[in-house]
Amino acid sequence: MENFYLFVFMCILLIILPGPDTAIATKNTLTAGRIGGFKTALGTCCALLIHTSAAVLGLSAIIVKSSLLFSIFKYVGAIYLIYLGVKTLLSLRKKEVAASLEMASKSQFENTSCFKQGFLTNLLNPKVAVFFLTFLPQFVDGGSETLLPFLIMGFTYTILTALWFFLYVYLINQISTFMKKPKAQNWIEGMTGSILIGFGIKLALEKTN
Repeated sequence: MENFYLFVFMCILLIILPGPDTAIATKNTLTAGRIGGFKTALGTCCALLIHTSAAVLGLSAIIVKSSLLFSIFKYVGAIYLIYLGVKTLLSLRKKEVAASLEMASKSQFENTSCFKQGFLTNLLNPKVAVFFLTFLPQFVDGGSETLLPFLIMGFTYTILTALWFFLYVYLINQISTFMKKPKAQNWIEGMTGSILIGFGIKLALEKTN
């Protein structure tokens, strides 16, 4: 394995770039609190571990090389992102003052779905599989065994992602007093919903290699 510290530096730059995972983490932190944000981050990291395993086993290579499989993953992922975006926008029209028991029940439901949203958003994104197969090999010696280096880099990327998102969720939660004001939250959720739909459309329009 070559240039591990360069690999870590590049990972940090890539991780902090906003994407669908960031949008989901932001939305769930604001709607379900810090625990919801942490569960979203945990779901994202579990999906990354699956991508790592797939890259090691060669499954990602099969998906990338097969136009049909890549398209299936691409469109399923795009539909899921658009679904989350539309769901977020529609929720703005249904907001009403609720009793404390109803609010608690809603919060509990949202909390349980946060992990699933983070997990599926990352897992169903074929661009993550492409990333693992195009980015990781650049830091491996051409004639060496790739199994262990891929595992190390995959786990490193996952750990760095977890650290970043847990810090991000903590910061979002700290300033949530302002962000959870009705007008601010409606604006943020509306923006997040639109961004998710945009990511979904962008993913659907990605050319199949």
